[in-house]
Amino acid sequence: MDNLENVFCHPTRRDVLRWGLACGAAGALGRAPAATAQDTAGVTELAGPKLKGLARHEALFWDRLPDNRVKCRLCPRECEVADVERGYCGVRENQGGRYQTLVYGALCSANVDPIEKKPLFHYQPGTNAFSIATAGCNIECKFCQNWQISQFRPEQVESVLVTPEQLVAACRSRGVPTLAYTYSEPVVFYEYMHDAAEAGRRQGIGSVMISNGYIQEKPLRQLCRHLTGVKIDFKGFSETFYAEQCHGELKPVMATLETLRDIGIWFELVILVIPTLNDSPDEIRQMARWVVKHLGPDVPMHFTRFHPTYRMTNLPATPVATLDQCRTIAMNEGVHYVYAGNVPLHPGENTYCHGCREELIRRVGFRVASNRIRDGKCPKCGARIPGVWSQEQALAFRPQEPPATQSAPTHSGSASPQANRSPGGVSGSARAVS
Repeated sequence: MDNLENVFCHPTRRDVLRWGLACGAAGALGRAPAATAQDTAGVTELAGPKLKGLARHEALFWDRLPDNRVKCRLCPRECEVADVERGYCGVRENQGGRYQTLVYGALCSANVDPIEKKPLFHYQPGTNAFSIATAGCNIECKFCQNWQISQFRPEQVESVLVTPEQLVAACRSRGVPTLAYTYSEPVVFYEYMHDAAEAGRRQGIGSVMISNGYIQEKPLRQLCRHLTGVKIDFKGFSETFYAEQCHGELKPVMATLETLRDIGIWFELVILVIPTLNDSPDEIRQMARWVVKHLGPDVPMHFTRFHPTYRMTNLPATPVATLDQCRTIAMNEGVHYVYAGNVPLHPGENTYCHGCREELIRRVGFRVASNRIRDGKCPKCGARIPGVWSQEQALAFRPQEPPATQSAPTHSGSASPQANRSPGGVSGSARAVS
Protein backbone atom coordinates (compact mmCIF):
# COMPACT_ATOMS: atom_id res chain seq x y z
CA MET A 1 0.00 0.00 0.00
CA ASP A 2 1.53 3.31 -0.97
CA ASN A 3 1.49 6.45 1.13
CA LEU A 4 -1.43 8.11 -0.67
CA GLU A 5 -3.54 5.04 0.02
CA ASN A 6 -2.56 5.29 3.68
CA VAL A 7 -4.14 8.74 3.78
CA PHE A 8 -7.45 7.29 2.59
CA CYS A 9 -7.47 4.02 4.50
CA HIS A 10 -5.92 5.15 7.79
CA PRO A 11 -6.66 8.87 8.00
CA THR A 12 -5.84 10.94 11.04
CA ARG A 13 -8.23 13.58 12.31
CA ARG A 14 -6.00 16.15 10.66
CA ASP A 15 -6.29 14.34 7.29
CA VAL A 16 -10.08 14.15 7.58
CA LEU A 17 -10.31 17.85 8.34
CA ARG A 18 -8.11 18.80 5.40
CA TRP A 19 -10.04 16.65 2.97
CA GLY A 20 -13.40 17.82 4.26
CA LEU A 21 -12.48 21.47 3.85
CA ALA A 22 -10.94 20.92 0.45
CA CYS A 23 -13.73 18.90 -1.03
CA GLY A 24 -16.63 20.85 0.46
CA ALA A 25 -20.24 19.87 0.10
CA ALA A 26 -19.61 17.82 -3.00
CA GLY A 27 -17.78 15.27 -0.89
CA ALA A 28 -15.47 14.33 -3.70
CA LEU A 29 -12.50 12.52 -2.15
CA GLY A 30 -10.54 11.84 -5.31
CA ARG A 31 -7.91 14.58 -4.92
CA ALA A 32 -7.27 17.85 -3.13
CA PRO A 33 -7.82 21.00 -5.19
CA ALA A 34 -4.87 21.52 -7.46
CA ALA A 35 -3.27 24.90 -7.90
CA THR A 36 -4.63 26.92 -10.78
CA ALA A 37 -2.57 27.81 -13.82
CA GLN A 38 -2.33 31.39 -12.59
CA ASP A 39 -1.19 30.30 -9.14
CA THR A 40 1.57 28.04 -10.48
CA ALA A 41 2.74 30.28 -13.30
CA GLY A 42 6.01 30.96 -11.53
CA VAL A 43 6.57 27.24 -10.97
CA THR A 44 5.93 26.15 -14.54
CA GLU A 45 8.22 28.88 -15.84
CA LEU A 46 11.07 27.15 -14.01
CA ALA A 47 10.73 24.37 -16.60
CA GLY A 48 11.23 21.62 -14.06
CA PRO A 49 9.66 18.20 -14.68
CA LYS A 50 6.21 17.69 -13.22
CA LEU A 51 6.70 15.64 -10.08
CA LYS A 52 5.29 12.13 -10.11
CA GLY A 53 5.55 10.54 -6.69
CA LEU A 54 7.66 11.97 -3.88
CA ALA A 55 10.89 13.98 -3.92
CA ARG A 56 12.85 11.87 -1.43
CA HIS A 57 16.12 13.06 0.07
CA GLU A 58 18.05 12.23 3.22
CA ALA A 59 16.79 14.34 6.11
CA LEU A 60 18.96 16.20 8.59
CA PHE A 61 18.67 16.41 12.39
CA TRP A 62 17.26 13.12 13.60
CA ASP A 63 18.26 10.26 15.89
CA ARG A 64 17.96 6.51 15.49
CA LEU A 65 15.77 4.66 18.02
CA PRO A 66 15.25 0.92 18.59
CA ASP A 67 12.97 -1.07 16.28
CA ASN A 68 13.68 1.08 13.22
CA ARG A 69 12.10 4.12 14.85
CA VAL A 70 13.55 7.61 14.52
CA LYS A 71 13.28 10.83 16.52
CA CYS A 72 13.17 14.09 14.58
CA ARG A 73 15.31 16.89 16.02
CA LEU A 74 14.36 19.58 13.52
CA CYS A 75 11.46 21.24 15.31
CA PRO A 76 10.25 21.37 18.92
CA ARG A 77 7.74 18.56 18.37
CA GLU A 78 10.55 15.98 18.29
CA CYS A 79 8.27 13.46 16.60
CA GLU A 80 9.08 9.81 17.27
CA VAL A 81 8.26 8.10 14.01
CA ALA A 82 7.78 4.38 13.40
CA ASP A 83 8.94 2.68 10.20
CA VAL A 84 6.93 3.75 7.12
CA GLU A 85 5.24 6.51 9.11
CA ARG A 86 5.57 10.30 8.94
CA GLY A 87 6.05 13.12 11.38
CA TYR A 88 3.36 15.65 12.24
CA CYS A 89 4.30 17.83 9.24
CA GLY A 90 3.42 15.04 6.82
CA VAL A 91 6.48 15.65 4.62
CA ARG A 92 9.17 13.72 6.54
CA GLU A 93 9.07 9.93 6.56
CA ASN A 94 10.85 7.01 8.19
CA GLN A 95 11.95 4.39 5.69
CA GLY A 96 13.62 1.41 7.34
CA GLY A 97 15.13 3.47 10.16
CA ARG A 98 16.35 6.29 7.90
CA TYR A 99 14.53 9.61 7.98
CA GLN A 100 13.74 11.29 4.66
CA THR A 101 12.28 14.54 3.46
CA LEU A 102 9.65 14.01 0.76
CA VAL A 103 9.67 17.51 -0.72
CA TYR A 104 13.29 18.19 -1.69
CA GLY A 105 12.90 20.57 -4.64
CA ALA A 106 9.18 19.81 -5.02
CA LEU A 107 7.97 23.37 -5.61
CA CYS A 108 4.22 23.97 -5.57
CA SER A 109 4.38 27.76 -5.60
CA ALA A 110 6.86 30.25 -7.04
CA ASN A 111 6.47 33.95 -7.71
CA VAL A 112 8.59 37.07 -8.03
CA ASP A 113 7.12 39.61 -5.65
CA PRO A 114 8.19 42.67 -3.63
CA ILE A 115 10.25 42.07 -0.50
CA GLU A 116 7.68 44.30 1.25
CA LYS A 117 5.11 41.54 0.74
CA LYS A 118 6.92 39.20 3.11
CA PRO A 119 6.77 41.71 4.87
CA LEU A 120 10.37 42.84 5.36
CA PHE A 121 10.55 46.64 5.56
CA HIS A 122 14.19 47.07 6.61
CA TYR A 123 15.67 44.64 4.09
CA GLN A 124 16.58 46.18 0.74
CA PRO A 125 13.30 48.08 0.34
CA GLY A 126 11.99 48.34 -3.19
CA THR A 127 13.66 45.14 -4.39
CA ASN A 128 12.04 41.85 -5.40
CA ALA A 129 12.31 38.34 -4.00
CA PHE A 130 11.95 35.04 -5.83
CA SER A 131 9.47 33.35 -3.46
CA ILE A 132 9.03 29.57 -3.37
CA ALA A 133 7.29 26.91 -1.32
CA THR A 134 6.69 23.20 -1.00
CA ALA A 135 3.75 21.53 0.75
CA GLY A 136 3.65 21.15 4.51
CA CYS A 137 3.81 22.85 7.91
CA ASN A 138 4.73 21.84 11.46
CA ILE A 139 1.86 23.69 13.13
CA GLU A 140 -1.76 24.21 12.11
CA CYS A 141 -3.07 27.75 12.46
CA LYS A 142 -6.84 27.99 12.18
CA PHE A 143 -6.35 31.31 10.37
CA CYS A 144 -3.76 30.12 7.84
CA GLN A 145 -3.97 32.09 4.59
CA ASN A 146 -2.15 29.44 2.56
CA TRP A 147 -3.78 26.32 3.98
CA GLN A 148 -4.26 24.85 0.49
CA ILE A 149 -0.53 24.03 0.48
CA SER A 150 0.56 24.23 4.11
CA GLN A 151 -2.06 21.81 5.42
CA PHE A 152 -1.83 19.19 2.69
CA ARG A 153 0.54 16.32 2.11
CA PRO A 154 2.88 16.42 -0.88
CA GLU A 155 0.83 13.84 -2.81
CA GLN A 156 -2.15 16.21 -2.68
CA VAL A 157 -0.45 19.23 -4.25
CA GLU A 158 0.80 19.54 -7.82
CA SER A 159 4.51 20.29 -7.87
CA VAL A 160 7.50 20.47 -10.19
CA LEU A 161 11.01 19.32 -9.42
CA VAL A 162 13.64 22.09 -9.29
CA THR A 163 17.20 21.61 -8.05
CA PRO A 164 18.83 24.29 -5.87
CA GLU A 165 21.14 25.16 -8.76
CA GLN A 166 18.21 25.58 -11.17
CA LEU A 167 16.43 27.76 -8.64
CA VAL A 168 19.44 30.03 -8.21
CA ALA A 169 19.92 30.24 -11.99
CA ALA A 170 16.27 31.25 -12.42
CA CYS A 171 16.72 33.91 -9.77
CA ARG A 172 19.83 35.30 -11.45
CA SER A 173 18.24 35.27 -14.91
CA ARG A 174 15.45 37.50 -13.60
CA GLY A 175 17.85 39.88 -11.90
CA VAL A 176 16.30 39.21 -8.50
CA PRO A 177 18.71 39.64 -5.56
CA THR A 178 16.91 37.48 -3.00
CA LEU A 179 15.39 34.04 -2.61
CA ALA A 180 12.47 33.89 -0.15
CA TYR A 181 11.30 30.64 1.42
CA THR A 182 7.69 31.37 2.29
CA TYR A 183 3.96 30.69 1.74
CA SER A 184 3.91 27.35 3.61
CA GLU A 185 6.50 26.64 6.35
CA PRO A 186 10.11 26.49 5.15
CA VAL A 187 11.31 24.67 8.28
CA VAL A 188 9.69 21.48 6.97
CA PHE A 189 11.64 21.74 3.69
CA TYR A 190 14.79 22.58 5.62
CA GLU A 191 17.23 20.55 3.54
CA TYR A 192 16.20 22.17 0.27
CA MET A 193 16.16 25.66 1.78
CA HIS A 194 19.60 25.07 3.29
CA ASP A 195 21.12 23.88 0.01
CA ALA A 196 19.45 26.59 -2.08
CA ALA A 197 20.60 29.31 0.32
CA GLU A 198 24.14 27.93 0.27
CA ALA A 199 24.14 27.76 -3.55
CA GLY A 200 22.64 31.24 -3.74
CA ARG A 201 25.37 32.75 -1.59
CA ARG A 202 28.01 31.38 -3.93
CA GLN A 203 26.23 33.14 -6.82
CA GLY A 204 25.65 36.46 -5.05
CA ILE A 205 21.99 35.76 -4.17
CA GLY A 206 20.71 36.37 -0.64
CA SER A 207 18.09 34.23 1.13
CA VAL A 208 15.36 35.13 3.59
CA MET A 209 13.25 32.68 5.59
CA ILE A 210 9.61 33.60 6.25
CA SER A 211 8.76 31.29 9.13
CA ASN A 212 6.69 30.54 12.20
CA GLY A 213 9.92 30.15 14.17
CA TYR A 214 9.10 26.56 15.17
CA ILE A 215 12.62 25.19 14.87
CA GLN A 216 15.30 23.92 17.23
CA GLU A 217 18.48 25.85 17.95
CA LYS A 218 21.05 23.63 16.21
CA PRO A 219 19.35 23.52 12.80
CA LEU A 220 18.59 27.24 13.08
CA ARG A 221 22.21 28.14 13.73
CA GLN A 222 23.35 25.92 10.86
CA LEU A 223 20.84 27.48 8.48
CA CYS A 224 21.77 31.03 9.41
CA ARG A 225 25.26 30.45 8.04
CA HIS A 226 23.62 30.81 4.63
CA LEU A 227 20.59 33.05 5.22
CA THR A 228 20.75 36.83 5.02
CA GLY A 229 17.46 37.71 6.76
CA VAL A 230 14.48 36.24 8.62
CA LYS A 231 10.86 37.18 9.23
CA ILE A 232 9.03 35.43 12.07
CA ASP A 233 5.26 35.24 12.46
CA PHE A 234 4.81 35.88 16.18
CA LYS A 235 1.31 34.46 16.52
CA GLY A 236 0.48 35.84 19.95
CA PHE A 237 1.83 36.15 23.46
CA SER A 238 0.06 33.39 25.38
CA GLU A 239 0.47 29.65 25.55
CA THR A 240 -3.31 29.33 25.36
CA PHE A 241 -3.45 31.07 22.00
CA TYR A 242 -0.65 28.94 20.56
CA ALA A 243 -2.21 25.71 21.85
CA GLU A 244 -5.82 26.40 20.86
CA GLN A 245 -5.35 28.32 17.62
CA CYS A 246 -2.06 26.96 16.24
CA HIS A 247 -1.54 23.51 17.78
CA GLY A 248 1.84 24.72 18.96
CA GLU A 249 3.67 26.31 21.87
CA LEU A 250 4.87 29.84 22.57
CA LYS A 251 8.11 29.12 24.44
CA PRO A 252 9.98 27.48 21.51
CA VAL A 253 9.20 30.52 19.34
CA MET A 254 10.50 32.86 22.03
CA ALA A 255 13.66 30.74 22.19
CA THR A 256 14.04 31.02 18.39
CA LEU A 257 13.80 34.79 18.57
CA GLU A 258 16.45 34.99 21.28
CA THR A 259 18.68 32.69 19.22
CA LEU A 260 18.26 34.93 16.17
CA ARG A 261 19.35 37.91 18.23
CA ASP A 262 22.35 35.95 19.50
CA ILE A 263 23.28 34.96 15.94
CA GLY A 264 23.10 38.59 14.84
CA ILE A 265 21.04 38.08 11.68
CA TRP A 266 18.53 40.74 10.64
CA PHE A 267 14.95 39.74 11.51
CA GLU A 268 11.51 41.29 11.77
CA LEU A 269 8.30 40.23 13.52
CA VAL A 270 4.75 40.03 12.20
CA ILE A 271 1.76 39.76 14.52
CA LEU A 272 -1.54 38.94 12.84
CA VAL A 273 -4.02 40.69 15.13
CA ILE A 274 -7.21 38.61 15.46
CA PRO A 275 -10.26 40.17 17.16
CA THR A 276 -10.97 38.77 20.65
CA LEU A 277 -8.13 36.21 20.49
CA ASN A 278 -4.76 37.98 20.66
CA ASP A 279 -5.65 41.67 20.56
CA SER A 280 -6.00 42.62 24.22
CA PRO A 281 -4.00 45.73 25.15
CA ASP A 282 -2.41 43.92 28.09
CA GLU A 283 -1.15 41.07 25.88
CA ILE A 284 0.21 43.49 23.30
CA ARG A 285 1.92 45.49 26.05
CA GLN A 286 3.53 42.37 27.53
CA MET A 287 4.71 41.27 24.08
CA ALA A 288 6.25 44.65 23.31
CA ARG A 289 7.99 44.78 26.69
CA TRP A 290 9.42 41.33 26.11
CA VAL A 291 10.63 42.29 22.64
CA VAL A 292 12.43 45.39 23.93
CA LYS A 293 13.99 43.52 26.85
CA HIS A 294 15.05 40.33 25.08
CA LEU A 295 15.45 41.34 21.42
CA GLY A 296 16.08 45.05 21.56
CA PRO A 297 14.10 48.13 20.48
CA ASP A 298 15.29 48.03 16.88
CA VAL A 299 13.47 44.81 15.87
CA PRO A 300 10.53 45.96 13.69
CA MET A 301 7.06 44.81 14.74
CA HIS A 302 4.34 44.59 12.07
CA PHE A 303 0.77 44.47 13.43
CA THR A 304 -1.23 43.06 10.55
CA ARG A 305 -4.94 43.06 9.82
CA PHE A 306 -6.72 39.70 9.96
CA HIS A 307 -9.26 38.67 7.33
CA PRO A 308 -11.54 35.62 7.83
CA THR A 309 -10.19 32.44 6.22
CA TYR A 310 -9.66 28.67 6.56
CA ARG A 311 -11.16 27.50 9.87
CA MET A 312 -11.72 31.00 11.21
CA THR A 313 -14.51 32.53 9.18
CA ASN A 314 -16.68 33.38 12.17
CA LEU A 315 -14.68 36.47 13.16
CA PRO A 316 -14.69 39.89 11.47
CA ALA A 317 -11.69 41.59 9.94
CA THR A 318 -9.55 43.45 12.44
CA PRO A 319 -10.71 47.05 12.98
CA VAL A 320 -8.08 49.52 11.87
CA ALA A 321 -8.49 51.22 15.25
CA THR A 322 -7.21 48.04 16.92
CA LEU A 323 -4.05 48.11 14.82
CA ASP A 324 -3.58 51.76 15.73
CA GLN A 325 -3.89 50.87 19.39
CA CYS A 326 -1.38 48.01 19.09
CA ARG A 327 1.04 50.28 17.30
CA THR A 328 0.73 53.02 19.93
CA ILE A 329 1.24 50.54 22.77
CA ALA A 330 4.37 49.07 21.20
CA MET A 331 5.88 52.49 20.51
CA ASN A 332 5.10 53.62 24.06
CA GLU A 333 6.93 50.53 25.33
CA GLY A 334 10.04 51.58 23.42
CA VAL A 335 9.87 49.69 20.10
CA HIS A 336 11.47 52.00 17.53
CA TYR A 337 9.84 50.66 14.35
CA VAL A 338 6.19 49.62 14.50
CA TYR A 339 4.05 49.08 11.40
CA ALA A 340 0.41 48.53 10.48
CA GLY A 341 -0.09 45.89 7.80
CA ASN A 342 -2.83 44.97 5.32
CA VAL A 343 -4.19 48.53 5.46
CA PRO A 344 -3.26 50.33 2.22
CA LEU A 345 -2.33 54.02 2.55
CA HIS A 346 -2.11 53.80 6.34
CA PRO A 347 0.67 56.05 7.71
CA GLY A 348 1.83 53.01 9.69
CA GLU A 349 3.15 51.52 6.44
CA ASN A 350 5.89 54.14 6.34
CA THR A 351 9.29 54.14 8.05
CA TYR A 352 10.16 57.05 10.35
CA CYS A 353 13.50 57.84 11.96
CA HIS A 354 13.44 56.73 15.59
CA GLY A 355 15.55 59.76 16.47
CA CYS A 356 13.84 62.75 14.85
CA ARG A 357 10.64 61.09 13.46
CA GLU A 358 11.46 62.20 9.92
CA GLU A 359 9.64 60.16 7.26
CA LEU A 360 12.30 58.03 5.57
CA ILE A 361 10.42 55.49 3.45
CA ARG A 362 6.94 56.05 2.07
CA ARG A 363 5.02 52.97 0.95
CA VAL A 364 1.88 52.51 -1.06
CA GLY A 365 0.83 48.93 -0.51
CA PHE A 366 3.83 46.81 -1.44
CA ARG A 367 5.42 49.58 -3.50
CA VAL A 368 8.10 51.92 -2.21
CA ALA A 369 7.13 55.43 -3.34
CA SER A 370 10.23 57.11 -1.88
CA ASN A 371 13.30 56.12 0.13
CA ARG A 372 15.42 58.85 1.72
CA ILE A 373 17.78 56.60 3.70
CA ARG A 374 21.39 57.20 2.63
CA ASP A 375 24.20 54.85 3.64
CA GLY A 376 21.91 53.42 6.31
CA LYS A 377 21.36 56.80 7.96
CA CYS A 378 18.64 59.42 8.38
CA PRO A 379 19.48 62.38 6.11
CA LYS A 380 18.09 64.87 8.64
CA CYS A 381 19.65 63.88 11.99
CA GLY A 382 22.27 61.34 10.94
CA ALA A 383 20.86 58.56 13.13
CA ARG A 384 21.83 55.08 11.95
CA ILE A 385 18.73 53.18 10.80
CA PRO A 386 18.91 49.46 11.62
CA GLY A 387 18.41 47.09 8.71
CA VAL A 388 19.97 45.65 5.56
CA TRP A 389 20.15 48.35 2.92
CA SER A 390 22.27 46.77 0.14
CA GLN A 391 23.09 43.42 -1.39
CA GLU A 392 26.70 43.86 -0.32
CA GLN A 393 25.60 44.28 3.28
CA ALA A 394 23.29 41.25 3.03
CA LEU A 395 26.00 38.95 1.67
CA ALA A 396 28.58 40.23 4.15
CA PHE A 397 26.59 38.85 7.07
CA ARG A 398 28.29 36.10 9.08
CA PRO A 399 26.61 34.63 12.17
CA GLN A 400 27.99 34.80 15.67
CA GLU A 401 28.21 31.20 16.88
CA PRO A 402 29.09 29.72 20.25
CA PRO A 403 31.91 27.13 20.01
CA ALA A 404 29.64 24.35 21.23
CA THR A 405 27.65 24.30 17.96
CA GLN A 406 30.61 23.72 15.69
CA SER A 407 30.83 19.93 15.90
CA ALA A 408 27.30 18.84 16.72
CA PRO A 409 26.26 15.72 14.73
CA THR A 410 23.50 15.86 12.15
CA HIS A 411 21.96 12.64 13.52
CA SER A 412 23.06 9.44 15.15
CA GLY A 413 22.83 7.45 11.94
CA SER A 414 25.07 7.65 8.90
CA ALA A 415 25.58 10.85 6.98
CA SER A 416 23.69 11.83 3.86
CA PRO A 417 24.95 10.05 0.73
CA GLN A 418 25.15 13.46 -0.94
CA ALA A 419 27.83 14.77 1.43
CA ASN A 420 29.25 14.40 4.89
CA ARG A 421 26.74 16.76 6.40
CA SER A 422 26.73 18.03 9.97
CA PRO A 423 25.60 21.23 11.67
CA GLY A 424 29.28 22.03 12.14
CA GLY A 425 30.11 21.94 8.43
CA VAL A 426 28.02 21.23 5.40
CA SER A 427 29.55 20.79 1.99
CA GLY A 428 28.74 22.19 -0.67
CA SER A 429 0.64 27.06 -6.24
CA ALA A 430 -1.92 26.98 -4.61
CA ARG A 431 -2.95 30.51 -3.71
CA ALA A 432 -0.12 32.14 -1.78
CA VAL A 433 -0.42 35.54 -0.22
CA SER A 434 2.75 36.45 1.69
